Amino acid sequence: QVMFLGEVEEVLDVIEPTQFVKIQEPLFKQISRCVASPHFQVAERALYYWNNEYILSLIEENSNVILPIMFGNLYKMSKEHWNQTILGLIFNVMKTMMDMNCELFGELTESYNNERQREKKKEEEREELWKKLEDLELKNSQNNILVK
Repeated sequence: QVMFLGEVEEVLDVIEPTQFVKIQEPLFKQISRCVASPHFQVAERALYYWNNEYILSLIEENSNVILPIMFGNLYKMSKEHWNQTILGLIFNVMKTMMDMNCELFGELTESYNNERQREKKKEEEREELWKKLEDLELKNSQNNILVK
């Protein structure tokens, strides 16, 4: 993956903006997965794209497409990644994204937090349902003992 990311960067250094638009979605979906890699060298290599001025200019020109693709994994990894260097790089990338398109960054943050709240609520409901089922099973088993 590290070698792949290096090769892709070399291609991106010479790509025309019109060609970049054609590949940006699948490319940044893969880069987003690389950022979320537990292998720090993979995540580090993907995050270094934001240190390349030409790639950064392509990202900025297409921030309305790229930021939503990248945001979820960046935010998640900012809370979960084990490597301090990666955490620093993630925060730098997120700051750059915020500077690029503050309004979109705010919308993505709000949307991400709302989605996490929905997931948390669903998990709590699921746990409560399991507890009710366990209580019901316990009650039924006690009733069966009393009947016998």
